[in-house]
Order: sequence, then structure tokens, then C-alpha cells
Amino acid sequence: MAHQFIYQQAFARNIGWVTNDEQATLRNKRIAIAGMGGVGGVHLLTLARLGIGAFHIADFDTFDIANFNRQVGATMGTLGRPKVEVLAEMAQDINPEVKLVRFPDGIRQDNLASFFEGVDLYVDGLDFFAFDARQATFAACARLGIPSVTAAPLGMGTAVLSFLPGHMTFEDYFGWGDKPDMEKALRFLVGLAPAGLHGGYLVDPSAINLKEQRGPSTIMGCELCAGAAATEALKILLNRGDVRPAPWGYQFDAFRNKLVRTWRPGGNRHPLQRLMMMLARRRRPGGEP
Repeated sequence: MAHQFIYQQAFARNIGWVTNDEQATLRNKRIAIAGMGGVGGVHLLTLARLGIGAFHIADFDTFDIANFNRQVGATMGTLGRPKVEVLAEMAQDINPEVKLVRFPDGIRQDNLASFFEGVDLYVDGLDFFAFDARQATFAACARLGIPSVTAAPLGMGTAVLSFLPGHMTFEDYFGWGDKPDMEKALRFLVGLAPAGLHGGYLVDPSAINLKEQRGPSTIMGCELCAGAAATEALKILLNRGDVRPAPWGYQFDAFRNKLVRTWRPGGNRHPLQRLMMMLARRRRPGGEP
């Protein structure tokens, strides 16, 4: 027996935490997500279940067996398939009415305008080491006045930063400029989580090497990212709730049972951040923070 999709029934259990009018507002919002891997894929599915009506999604990669520990689209049946296509199918299985624009070549300078056309919010799902794409997307958000959220999976938790029009930009906070990739990686890692809650239970530090662009990950971190980013998205899109833009941020770590709100005026120019970066450089001259 064929089942009929009815939007109001599919998302009826959201009502109570949002009003019927607010759910209708979410249905008419468009979110851009770059990256359909560990965090980006679960961002898309979480926001689809929130009832967001339209997405622009970008990724050039295909699924590999090394993705199985953390990427919601990675299964034996999707090995070798484009991530953007697999996640689009999964989102459409949740909401057949969802409007999806795919960018299968990933984020490039020649498609940035199309990627952000008509977008209400940007959610960062890029790989940690996608420096050029991340710098380009956040610069475009600042230029176009599009609010943006980044939630990083760190250990068994997440660190969250929101960048809102009229407030500190991604570049203001992290200070990447034209610095080399190793310096960008260090600044990103230190800037994302000034509280550093995740570092205390890393059992094998050799698993992290910024020079080789590798590091450990957990599905718990990715899913906590999605919950946190979707909540920020809801507050921004409905203009309801406390959204504290950068230089405010927060880190929640489920392993440590801790939540820390951070405030770093000047971002990585703040004296505490400069000290943390100096210590990181001294501690791991080979590139491991």
C-alpha cells in the first residue's frame, strides 16, 4: 500500500517546541551546507527532520570505507557513490517535497554566487582541512549578510560558533589571511574551542597530525554537532532564543560532562589565544597540536 506524504503530519511532533506558524516559516527557509561528510551529512538530515524546505548542498567526494565510523551516508551500499547524491536521496526520503540544489563539484569560486543565491543561513560541514573552501564560504557570507554556523566535532563533543551580520566575521575571529595551511589549521583548532575540553582524554596523541592532515573522529561528536547547529539554526531563522555571535562560543563535551561558554574579544588576537597557539607550536613542532 502506497503511503502519502503530508508535511503537516510528518513534522507534527515539532509542534509544541515551535508553533504552527513557526513550522510554516521553517518550511519556507533555504539553508546552504558545504560538505556532506561527517558533520555535513548529519546536518542535512537533522535539518530536514526539522522541516526546512530547501537546501543547497555541495561535495565533490565519494564514500569510502574509512568514512564508516562517523558519516551517516556511508554504508556498504553507498561505497564509491557521490556523497552529495546519497545524502540528497536520504533527505528526499524524509521529505519528498524538499527542494534540493546539488553542487557535485564542491565549493569553487565560480559557483559561490549560485551556492548562496536565495539562502537564509549557511551551515559549515566542510572537512577540517578544507581551508580554501571554508575561507571562501565564510567570506561570501560576510559579504552577502548571510548568518552562518560552524560546529566542530572535537572528541566526544562539539564546539559551536555563530557569525551574524553586523558582528565579528570568521576572518576577524580566526585571522587566517594568506597564512600557510599549517598555521590556519592551528588557528582553527585553537579558535574553535578555547576551553579545550577534549584534549584531556586523547589516549593516542599520534593520531593527530596537522601536517599530514589527519585526526581521529567519533560519530558522537558529529551527531552532537548536528543537534547544536540545528538549534542555532532554529533560533536564527525564527528570531527566537539567545544567539550569541562570535567572539562568544561554547563547547559541550559529553565525555567530560561539561559545558563551557567562551568569550574571546578579538578572536585569536586575544592574549589567551595567542598564548595557547604559542604553546601548541612549542609542544608539537612536527605539526601535532
